[in-house]
Amino acid sequence: MKPEAAKSEAARNVAVVAGSAPNEVLKTAEFQPYITADRTDVAEFTPKAIGIGVLFGVIFGAATVYLALKAGLTVSASIPIAVLAISLLKKLGGSTILENNVVQTIGSAGESIAAGVVFTLPGFLFLSTDSQGSSFFEYWTIFTLALLGGVLGTLMMVPLRRSLIVKEHGNLPYPEGTACASVLIAGEKGGDLAKIAFQGVGFAFVYALLQKIVKLIAETPALVTKQTNKFFPSATLNGDITPEYLGVGYIVGPKIAGVLVAGGVMAWLGLIPLLATLVPPDAIAAQLVKLGNLQSLTTAGGPGAWDPATRTFGNMATAIYWAYVRQIGAGAVAAGGFITLLKTLPTIVAAFKESLASFKEGATAAAQKRTERDLPITFVIFGSVGLILVMAALPFLPGTVFGRLLLGVLIVVFGFFFVTVASRIVGIIGSSSNPISGMTIATLMATCLIFVGIGWTGDMYQPMALCVGGMVCIAAANAGATSQDLKTGYLVGATPRAQQLSLMIGSVAAAVVIGLTMKLLDTPTAEMQAQGVQHMIGTEAFPAPQGTLMATLIKGLLSFNLDWQFVLVGVFLSITMELCGVKSLSFAVGAYLPLSTTAPIFVGGAIKGLSDYMAQRKGEKVEESEARARQPLLHGAGGRRRAGRGRGRHALGERGRQQGHLQAVGGARPPERGGPGRLPAHRRLRLRPHGLHPVPHLAQALAGVAPSRDSA
Repeated sequence: MKPEAAKSEAARNVAVVAGSAPNEVLKTAEFQPYITADRTDVAEFTPKAIGIGVLFGVIFGAATVYLALKAGLTVSASIPIAVLAISLLKKLGGSTILENNVVQTIGSAGESIAAGVVFTLPGFLFLSTDSQGSSFFEYWTIFTLALLGGVLGTLMMVPLRRSLIVKEHGNLPYPEGTACASVLIAGEKGGDLAKIAFQGVGFAFVYALLQKIVKLIAETPALVTKQTNKFFPSATLNGDITPEYLGVGYIVGPKIAGVLVAGGVMAWLGLIPLLATLVPPDAIAAQLVKLGNLQSLTTAGGPGAWDPATRTFGNMATAIYWAYVRQIGAGAVAAGGFITLLKTLPTIVAAFKESLASFKEGATAAAQKRTERDLPITFVIFGSVGLILVMAALPFLPGTVFGRLLLGVLIVVFGFFFVTVASRIVGIIGSSSNPISGMTIATLMATCLIFVGIGWTGDMYQPMALCVGGMVCIAAANAGATSQDLKTGYLVGATPRAQQLSLMIGSVAAAVVIGLTMKLLDTPTAEMQAQGVQHMIGTEAFPAPQGTLMATLIKGLLSFNLDWQFVLVGVFLSITMELCGVKSLSFAVGAYLPLSTTAPIFVGGAIKGLSDYMAQRKGEKVEESEARARQPLLHGAGGRRRAGRGRGRHALGERGRQQGHLQAVGGARPPERGGPGRLPAHRRLRLRPHGLHPVPHLAQALAGVAPSRDSA
């Protein structure tokens, strides 16, 4: 085929969404979405869609808060919300694909903002006592930071949409966004897409009822050896057997689940029995007093149920965990996050340079078509300035007026940088691998260095540093989800302005419910209050690992109040894992979390491994969870690889646009690189929908659906 003919053929296959090589760019003449730009008769930004979207945003936002506080993990919500929206709106008189897209856009904003909030703002409770950080853990502070952080992430993506979503369409696949588009397009054709999801929700509800209310199922079955055991004292093996943990394990797969539980095994069956043999109870109690987890050596209660009369603990393993293992785990997580940041540093720098260059090229481009109408750039500029002024004006935020003004400037500067980076990274590897913990750590380190440079080293500046890190984390998390939503909209033919306004609405709804949920979960029971517990967040019920990590970093950098010997043990554990070729961040999170959390996740991962093994026995093709995160297009619509050994570029081609079929451009290469332009027909990949696979989507429904958002 001649080069000219190859170009013409490539132009007809315009919906390129994935590439076989990072440096191989397939240029297309013009992209035609599922709903073309000249279609103005399709309902989109309607009150019905907005109302259902807010409802889903509230539900998934609250669920994300619970799961993140409990397990330190979150799950993406776009695909389940899209599936549920299709089903629910059909019951309410029907809907268009663009209305369904508005619903999932609003709903997914709640989940992403909740993730950023829970990963950072509980850190207020773990700052130094003299910093009065816990006084800022109030509803209006949480609401304000969640709202401003979510809006910042959306604002910064307005000027970046054209450069990252449109101009880089052939380079950046945005896997979850593409998978969600395939679900919406398949839903437009009809079918029982939501049946499996509702079955999962129903099963989880009945199970929770039997476990939490009827008490027919044990919540945390445990096997604990006695402290007097000569061979293996205070060893603990337990598990919270709940649908959400099993579902998370099924989604992440056996490899990641195995690494997570390995960290827990080392902590609860290795370190704790060793420390129980070497460290006397009095020393453990003194360490708990130093950390603020026990009022005094003469006061009963605290982690492990200290008894001052007998000078013993009711649960030695829990006491050691809170006194030593949590600090070791925090050091491991910090090192794992920093190592992850170092690994992605070249990508971060390149992403920032390329996105900035693309933004400069397209900054003056006029948007005339419906599918090119963004919010005006003046909205972004005045919104950013307004954010800084609001930060300075609100008295319930930490710091003086000048201090809060500096915080606002730092938030906008760091926010733009890491929003750009997050958007480009999730475009390549998906939101499930968005390293927002690493970005937050980098933000906190830079902020603390600035504070040290201007002499702000006292405890009173710790909450101010956490405000910067928290809002940047929220903005980066929301930017990753926003990018996927904008990619979905680009493929189905949504109006960008409608999506951007939807994200703003989703941010407001999420901020309202996230603050209420966190305060509700943080309220201790009467029994816990009698033991001197003032906050449930930070207890074994809601360990909030990332929040503890952020507070630990800030205290170490500003007030030098760290037990560095324990932290450094964790650091070198992470380094050891990296030297062994194991992802240290997953192992570190497992070491920090209770084994009761990671064990059921491992069971879910083992079930996934067994499912894959059985599928292989039947001759079906299965992929690793990491690969599925990068290629959800195949799984979101149930497609299968049929033929062709060449590396195909998945596409929603012209035929797919009209009939809902999924196709692929079979390894086409630009003629200017010397390629033939298109592979022979027998080597081109064609995909057809075979229906959603029931088991993965049942697991997703149980867990809140889809891969973990944060690699930490």
